[in-house]
Parts: sequence; C-alpha cells; structure tokens
Amino acid sequence: MSLLTTQNLGRSFGPVDIFGGISISIPHNARIAIVGSNGVGKTTLLRILAGEDEPTEGSVFRSRGLRVGYLPQEAVRMTEGTLWDSCLVAFEELIDLADELRQLEIQMQDPTCDPEILTRYGRLQHQFDLKGGYTYSNRIQQTLTGLGFDESDYQRPLQQLSGGQRTRARLARILLEDPDILFLDEPSNHLDINAVEWLEAYLRDWNGAVVIVSHDRYFLDQTARVIWEMTPALEVYRGNYTAYLHQREERYTRRLAEYEAQTEFIEKQEDYIRKNLGTQNNNQARGRQRRLERLLEDSRLTAPKSHTRPMHLRLKTIGRSGDLVLRTYDLQVGYEDEGRPLFTSPDLILERGECVALIGPNGAGKTTFLKTILGQIPAYSGSTLLGASLKVGYFAQAHEDLDPTNDLIQEINTVAPNMLPAEVRNYLARYGFQGDQVFDRVATLSGGERGRLALAKLALSDANMLLLDEPTNHLDLPTQEVLQDVLAHYPGTILLVSHDRYLIDALATQIWELLPTEERLRDFKGSYSEYKEFLNNRNKPEALPIITVADKSNPEDEKPIRKGLSRNQRQQLQKKIAVVEAKVHSAETEKAVWEAQLASPPADPRKLQKITDAYQAVSLRLEELLVEWEGLAETLHADDAFSQP
Repeated sequence: MSLLTTQNLGRSFGPVDIFGGISISIPHNARIAIVGSNGVGKTTLLRILAGEDEPTEGSVFRSRGLRVGYLPQEAVRMTEGTLWDSCLVAFEELIDLADELRQLEIQMQDPTCDPEILTRYGRLQHQFDLKGGYTYSNRIQQTLTGLGFDESDYQRPLQQLSGGQRTRARLARILLEDPDILFLDEPSNHLDINAVEWLEAYLRDWNGAVVIVSHDRYFLDQTARVIWEMTPALEVYRGNYTAYLHQREERYTRRLAEYEAQTEFIEKQEDYIRKNLGTQNNNQARGRQRRLERLLEDSRLTAPKSHTRPMHLRLKTIGRSGDLVLRTYDLQVGYEDEGRPLFTSPDLILERGECVALIGPNGAGKTTFLKTILGQIPAYSGSTLLGASLKVGYFAQAHEDLDPTNDLIQEINTVAPNMLPAEVRNYLARYGFQGDQVFDRVATLSGGERGRLALAKLALSDANMLLLDEPTNHLDLPTQEVLQDVLAHYPGTILLVSHDRYLIDALATQIWELLPTEERLRDFKGSYSEYKEFLNNRNKPEALPIITVADKSNPEDEKPIRKGLSRNQRQQLQKKIAVVEAKVHSAETEKAVWEAQLASPPADPRKLQKITDAYQAVSLRLEELLVEWEGLAETLHADDAFSQP
C-alpha cells in the first residue's frame, strides 16, 4: 500500500496554470527526486504533497496516521529557545515518559506502595528503553554534528542563528522526529560537502520515504532511485540522476524516430490518396483515406520536445597562455593584521588546459585564496607567480561585480561598450533574457538570473584562465548542464571553487582541499572520484603483515603466520595503547563524577535527565575504549610471544 497518492492534481495562480493532471504514488521507502527548470512548479508540488498548500484541482490521499516532515527552501522562523531545545521538541513524548518514571520512583520509596506501581514502572521503563530514552541525547549530538554545528552552538538562542543555520536546525529536528515521509526542498543549500555527505549516508540508511527537490546533481545521484521530471507534465524515470540523463536522451531519440516514421508514413498515404482518387484504384484510395483519418484522430504523434538549452553560453579565448599558468612558493594565505595565517599551502603548479577544484568547508578561506592569486590582497607570506600571456576572467560568488543600479543593457555595456542596444538585446536573449526584461534593474533579478548575467559578462572577457567561485549557485539543472558542457570544451585553464561535486567530478584534473583544523591545503592530482577513493583507502585500518615461519624440524613444512611487528610498528602500537589508557582513565574519572551526582540527584527533573544522559554516554564510551584497549594489548602480547626465542 502506498503512503500517499494523487489523482489529476493541478495548481493555478489566478489565470496561470502551473501544472495539471498529475497522478502519482509514493510507496514505502521511496527515494524520489523532482527535477525541472526553475518556475515549472517543483516547490509548489512539494508543498501540496506535504500538506502545506492546497491544489486547485484533483485530490491527495494520505494513509491513516501518516507523519510528514517538510523542509522549506527559504529560511524558516523558529520559536524561542536554544538550538538544543528545538531538537528536544522531537522527544517530548520521551521526556514526559521520563517525568512519569521519576514520579513513580518517588512513590516506590514508600515501603507501603501499591504493587501495581512497581508493575507500571517496569512496563514504562521497558517502553522508555525501546523508544531510545537512554540514547536520544546522543542522537541529537550526532545529528547536529553531522549537519555542521559545533558544541558551542547547542545553547545559542535560535534568534541569533543565521538564516542558513535556522534551516539546518529545522532539518535536524525533522530528522530526529523520524516521520514516515520527508519532503526536502533544496536540503543541501546551506551545507558544506562534509555535511551533505553525512546527510546522504543518513538518508541511505533511513527506513522512511523521501521526496527531494534539489539542484545538487551529485546529491541526487547518491540518494534518488526514481526521478520525476516536471515539464510541467510529469514523467517518471527509474534510477538516479545520471541514469535519468541517459534515459531522457534515449526516450527523445526513440520518440523522434517514431514521430519521423509516422510522418513519413502519413505523407506516403496522402500522396497515394491524392494520386489515385477518381482512378481505377479509387476504392483502395478511399479505404486508405478512412484508415488515415482514424489514425490522425486517434493515434497522431506529436513531435517530441527536445531539452532546449536555457542559455547559449560560449566561452572563447583570445591568445594562448604559457604552459605554466600558476605557481606558488612557500605560500601562506591570510591577513597580516590577524597575526597568523589561515592556512599554509604546498608549492602548487597549475599548467595550461588543466582544471583544478578548490574545495573545503565554508569560511576556510577559499575566496581569500582566489583574491591572493589575483593580487587583490597580499600573501601572508611566500609568493604566487602567474604565467605569461594570461588574461584572467573572474566569476565572483556574490556577483559583486554587478552594479545593482544598472539595467541589463547597461551592465553588458560595462564590458562591451561598443555593442549597440539591438546587439545587446540579441546577446542577452541567448542567456534567457527576453523582451522588456533587458530593461530590468540588476537589483530586481533572482539569484539564478544574476548568475546567468554574470556568465554573459564573463563570456565577453575572452579570458584564457577562468577563476570561478561557486558558478552553479542558484542555477537550475538545465543551466548547470549547459555550463558543465561548455566548461568541458573550454580550451583555457580553470580554477574552480565549488561545492558542486558533480561538476567537480566531471571537470577537475586536480583537487586542492582546504583543511581548516590542520591549517593547511592538501593537493591531489586526479579526479574527485579518485580523490575520494584515495581518502577511503587511506582511512582503512592497516592490516598486519603476513610472512611464513618455518618449522625447524621440517624446513619444507611452512605455514602462513602473522609476522612479528617491526620496531617502528611496535613503537606506534605502544603509543596507541598509552593514548587509549589515558582516555580510559579520563572516562573513568568522568563516570565517577556523574555517579556521585546521581547518588544525590537534583530536584529538577530536566537536570536529572541531563546527568543520566551524560552518565549513559560516558559508560558507553568507556566500554568502547576498554574493548579497543584489550584488542591492542592482545596484539602486543602476541608479538611478545612471537619474539620469544
């Protein structure tokens, strides 16, 4: 049985029909992505499915007791309280249950208490345990950490959070509420790569259904198993985003062939009828005419619509740069008045025709690095060298090179002053700006429109090196596909700052990752997929070496046995044991502190709950540390036995 179905769903705003005739079904454990151009109605459909809006026609049928979680795209208003308080709302039932258990505990201290109280206490405690009463604090911590919050954020008032942080806080609470269906509108907008990867892993393991609207193609590849394309009619594709692209092209090719074959058939029939009416073959011509009329009435195919390019971007270069485009020497990036650099870079080399992707969390210094390369701010120390014959084109993330007081024609004239108004209008039409829209002020444009205008200006620069700071931000999927295709065929050199892993994986020949906790930049030669594989292999535990040890009584009888540790491996193992022993001691001390507080519990039930949660968490951590210590100690003991003569 499906969780939700619709029948002939439609929505209009006044005389404008957004979409209509949509009949869909959402089964258990669904992973559905809704894609399509901006303005086609994706968010409107998602709001109707989530119960946040009503259709103007058709019906929505939800299963009884369906629990829905909805994350809107825009910044959300949050109630008063702290970030932690907002997450506790998801566990109000458990908190009430804990309060009832504490009341029963007080009654149980009376020697004459009713035995029914003991029975009820046991039943409620079992229920409390099954619902995660002893672990929900850990769940909150894991979710907030996964979504990019620090522990210092937990007690911050919600009113002090930025719009993006409030959206992440809302997402955290929705995930903790564990609904039957999640409706997520651009969930990755305010997340860095690490947080998005955490969310991908969370959704892969989650048992509920998910319906997603997103412009993050890599995210859709990792999470979606079905694609709904809105045109504004809705067409279903099986598989993730990459599979959808292949199927879409195959369907268009097949439908075009069917349409052309039918058109050729119709033309031949019409030609036969025209030539043979009124001749000795008149009866055959009349029969063909009747059959053709039925075909045209019942089975006439329409020409399939190709996925038209939302903009006709063309990037060309004037002149070829030198083979060496960029080189750094002992570079440290930062501001001198801060007294310390943001990060230290290895000596980097970028050659003509390469594409390097600069990645890292928000605030790590990516834009600062670009401005250092451009010479807009000085290096903290060291130096950068740009190659010969370079003409650099810069796409700014915040589009600060756009003048909000200009109209679109004036803005193009800032880089192409000799273009006539008619030429500018024709040029802007290639980027999706039609009619009188060319007289709109830049200040009135949407984020996606500003991005297209900035690309239109960039294309006029004829640069042979592009510095692109988040070029796909606010662009819809069709426009992202165009940009990716154009950049893939660009003959110059690209330095790309982006969270768009799909674009990075398609273009990058080098990966430069900023590691703010280590205050350094790591460089890797290869694609993003190769870089992820490198990181995964590096994080795998190192296997103990294997050699053969001979039985001295029979040299031919040899069996594979674990080799003794080298001197360096033994030293590293001893260091690990010392570190774990220190952690065990610290955990035991912390556990003793919480035990002392539980021996004289506070009267405030919420304070008592926090102490209980902390005690449970440190007890679990201590058990894990002891297991780790035992494994390391056994390895050392086995090596000692092996080393005995």
